[in-house]
Amino acid sequence: MHDGTSPTKSDDGRSAHGPAGGTSLVERVASTPTPAALWAVGLLLLVGVEFGAVLQAGTALLAGLGRALSVLSPETVEGLRTAAESVPTLLSRETVPNQGWRRGPDGPWRATFAGLEPKVAWLVRVALVYAYAFAFLAWLWLGYRRYRTHYRLADWTPRDDVIDRLRGHRWGQFGFVVVFVFVVMALFAPALGPTTVDRNVLNPYDHEIRYYDAGTGEVDTITVGNANLQSGSEGAGQNVGPWTYDAYGRFHPFGTLPSGKDLFTFLAEGARISLSIGVASMLVSGVFGLAMATLTAYYKGLTDLLVVLTSDSIKSLPLLMVLILVVVVFQGTWLAEFYDGAVLLTAVLALVNWPYLWRAVRGPALQVAEATWIDAARSFGQSPAVIMRKHMAPYVVGYMMVYTSMSLGGVIIAVAGLSFLGLGITPPTPEWGRAVSVGQPYVATASWHISLLPGILITLVVTGFNALGDGIRDAIDPESEGGSGVEGAAAGGGGA
Repeated sequence: MHDGTSPTKSDDGRSAHGPAGGTSLVERVASTPTPAALWAVGLLLLVGVEFGAVLQAGTALLAGLGRALSVLSPETVEGLRTAAESVPTLLSRETVPNQGWRRGPDGPWRATFAGLEPKVAWLVRVALVYAYAFAFLAWLWLGYRRYRTHYRLADWTPRDDVIDRLRGHRWGQFGFVVVFVFVVMALFAPALGPTTVDRNVLNPYDHEIRYYDAGTGEVDTITVGNANLQSGSEGAGQNVGPWTYDAYGRFHPFGTLPSGKDLFTFLAEGARISLSIGVASMLVSGVFGLAMATLTAYYKGLTDLLVVLTSDSIKSLPLLMVLILVVVVFQGTWLAEFYDGAVLLTAVLALVNWPYLWRAVRGPALQVAEATWIDAARSFGQSPAVIMRKHMAPYVVGYMMVYTSMSLGGVIIAVAGLSFLGLGITPPTPEWGRAVSVGQPYVATASWHISLLPGILITLVVTGFNALGDGIRDAIDPESEGGSGVEGAAAGGGGA
């Protein structure tokens, strides 16, 4: 007899969750609520300790929209921001502060977390951020395991083998770790930086810091902007390198820029911009490319020919020239200023990338369109839209994931390249390519870190996305033997 906490198996190998077997997911959860309830409690705990950060992110988005559409006054935006920041969060710099001062050359630190040295306090906050991210990842994995054990009707699906193969794919795991670290860096940029973007980049003269002045032997006060002027990295004459303190007791994990701004804070915020543009543009391109793939594979003929001509026309355009032209043409308009130009770049990158994704999955889509179950669906009178959505798209979306993952690195490079050329994201908003550009004159000096560290990060992140794409590809198609399967399938879409 079913005890209400564990599933039973039917004769055909399916899980029959007691009286709820064969019912909807909601009914299955209602019949066995304990695993789902414990999983939901875990979510509440994870969101609860970071509720203030969620509120701040929502407020920032609302403020950005309000400014762009001129529907919110600066006083209203400031009021919303202040209200959101008043809600305490576990991972905020107010909970674990890392900036302080000492009353003498060897005196104890003041205003830092537990009186720790700023470097140690910052490391504590970084460790908390990544521990929280790992806990969230574990919560997701636990949810999948509970769904598979308690609520899924089938004992086995092809996705189980895909996940098992991905778990044993070392190169793919390397990519996953790199992408995970990068995504966490972007999502938790305000908490990970030793200082804030507002203090470090946007309004440095609106904030003050306290420091021990060795000349007077007293604790003095100075604006962040003036302190930055004395903390720049400009080669042999003046340099604040990685993992060092400046003259004002501020710790810099990656050193400083020539302007004295903290490089780690600059790169963490830049990661957020790069990830936003990459994910948004690939999402739009992927959805549109998938729709075009199923549409052209189902109808073929003239529909396919028109899309081929359109995509080939777009692919024949020089990508870099198109990006530069669009950025220059729209410079100074509200579209270029919306989210510091990220929305414009996202739209352009989505427009020029969908033909490549469509070509990549056109072959698999054509193969699926010839399957017997598609003919069976037609004979049962299902509409073309239902057939494409329910019987074709699920078999192509895996290939789309592979190519979007691999293309995302290219988008990050494109955005960094534009910023390197002085285009793209509007200054002073941080972006990795701009850091490479400003550090270019100091590559052969003591300030080598300005260009080298963001360059290494760009290379590592692009490699990580490619490795993750390789892992997903091999997990979806184990017979590909390093890519021949998918590429061969994709090659099938090469001709009209």
